[in-house]
Amino acid sequence: MDLKISDLAAASTSIQAAIACFQVTVTDLDQHLTTVEDHIVALPGRDTEMQSLRAKITDLEDRSRRDNVCFFGIPEHKEGSNIKAFLKNFLPELTGMDFSPPLEFQRAHRIGPLHKPQDGLAPLLHASSATNKPGKSSQWPDLRARTH
Repeated sequence: MDLKISDLAAASTSIQAAIACFQVTVTDLDQHLTTVEDHIVALPGRDTEMQSLRAKITDLEDRSRRDNVCFFGIPEHKEGSNIKAFLKNFLPELTGMDFSPPLEFQRAHRIGPLHKPQDGLAPLLHASSATNKPGKSSQWPDLRARTH
């Protein structure tokens, strides 16, 4: 009978050790669950902040692009060696717009693959000097796709 009691005592000790181990595991899991719940509660605020930051980025990108003139379909090499001088003369003729003071560009360059009509981009120094003449064409601002 003493053998059975000692076996039961050993089994009881083993069970108590397992229960203590499970209690530690449950406590750890409870702490992790609390942390995850706190993060989940904070997500809507972070999403709102992220949307606000995206709107600011979009606004800043659009402001940096607002003086750009985009042109399309001008045949390759038609501008010769000086694309800024070409655009200064060609754009008023093409658009029917009266530019006073005359157009001045920070820089001008082609965009896209060679050997076909490429799109171009030229930031104006005095974008407010352009007034549209009815009829010939329209102009669109150089905005991000997300803005449209």
